[in-house]
Amino acid sequence: MKDKQIEKLVEANEYIEKYGFSEKIEYEHFDKGLSEDTVRKISKLKNEPDWMLEKRLTGYKIFESKRMPMWGADLSDIDFEDVYYYRNPKAKETNDWEKVPEDIKRTFDKLGVPEAERKFFAGAEAQFDSSVVYSHVNEELNKLGIIFTDTDSAVKKYPELMKKYFGMVIPPNDNKFAALNTAVWSGGSFIYIPKGVKAPMPLNAYFRINAEKSGQFERTLIIADEGADVTYIEGCTAPVYAANSLHSAVVELVALKGAHIRYVTIQNWSKNVYNLVTQRAHADENAKVEWIDANIGSKVNMKYPSIFLKGNGASGEVLSIALAGDGQVQDSGGKIYHLAPNTTSKIISKSVSKGSGVTTFRGLMHVAKNAGNVKAHVSCDALLLDDLAKTNTYPYNQINRNDAIMSHEAKVGKISSDAIFYLMSRGIPEDDAIAMIVLGFMEDLTKILPMEYSLELKRLIKLDTSGGVG
Repeated sequence: MKDKQIEKLVEANEYIEKYGFSEKIEYEHFDKGLSEDTVRKISKLKNEPDWMLEKRLTGYKIFESKRMPMWGADLSDIDFEDVYYYRNPKAKETNDWEKVPEDIKRTFDKLGVPEAERKFFAGAEAQFDSSVVYSHVNEELNKLGIIFTDTDSAVKKYPELMKKYFGMVIPPNDNKFAALNTAVWSGGSFIYIPKGVKAPMPLNAYFRINAEKSGQFERTLIIADEGADVTYIEGCTAPVYAANSLHSAVVELVALKGAHIRYVTIQNWSKNVYNLVTQRAHADENAKVEWIDANIGSKVNMKYPSIFLKGNGASGEVLSIALAGDGQVQDSGGKIYHLAPNTTSKIISKSVSKGSGVTTFRGLMHVAKNAGNVKAHVSCDALLLDDLAKTNTYPYNQINRNDAIMSHEAKVGKISSDAIFYLMSRGIPEDDAIAMIVLGFMEDLTKILPMEYSLELKRLIKLDTSGGVG
């Protein structure tokens, strides 16, 4: 028993060494708290055009006027006046990894950014608190006409695209946190894939909250022109602090006629982060959008990737993984709106709860009156690792057609002691047996991920489920 506890402690220490560390970084930042003056300062520091400042000020006014959500997780502990809305590490963006300051480089070395890029990815962006500090795009992407840059640079370099699409999919009045992001956004990824071009390999970004009581509000916009194809993968981490941090991103995807976008998130914020994200896609005629959303970390996670199927023959999929350990609330799911004929969709959710952790699935499937010949499927499965764990399911189907084919299934179960006993009788330690069962439960989602991310996700799941039965 003692050897087993030592082994678990070693694994936990390895995890903290890789993800729970923080670096002492020299910052440029404003005082805590949000005001119109804060918004104007952010815009001025970035030397933005007037049209973006106006968007920010509109977002701020809407944020001030909107109430907090009256549903979902408890957000009453969030103090908007106790957050740093802009913390800029004193490092200029560079496309040469060797020129990144050593303290920031150490952070991303521990996260595997340069190694991952060298071995696998065409291009990578690294965002540290409010700023993108490292950006590199493979020459092959440039030759194909693919634009992959940070959103701040896109405002200046590609103003016509930004004016047209920024806030088109998610307007600032969508919800309080979308308004907040519009007001104080900083960093994020901007991607444009030209007509008929297929990105030869995944594009990749890492987001890191390093400082205590920091807010991170990146803004990501991906546009796939007609017949284009792209996969984008983001990873998110934060150190362990007693004081809460706030992450409130906005992600907008635009898939034009016949395009395909796959968006993958591996979210492993520490258990002091409120992760309140708005993600939405528009899919035109015969376009396809996939969200693959893995949520392992955070104190409270509220995230419901959505797809508006606007064109004839469009399709969408939301594949969601959520794992809630002690003290965690994973409130996730997906929404799909069938707004055109001959559209198809699928929402698949797998959640695991342990100890005082709570998982909640919220799903919406909407079929408009003019959307004939729709096929849609929703599946939400939950696994409880012990007697204290909780799970909730709130499916909502709005079907306005008699010819729509809609199926829904849900299962909730507790991990089988017989299955654990069987594996242990074959010489497999209890923690490994639990992890094997959980990974088998999530296999249809984890196998979709690129190899490096699949292995990392499996390791995180194993660490989070250790000692789950007892």
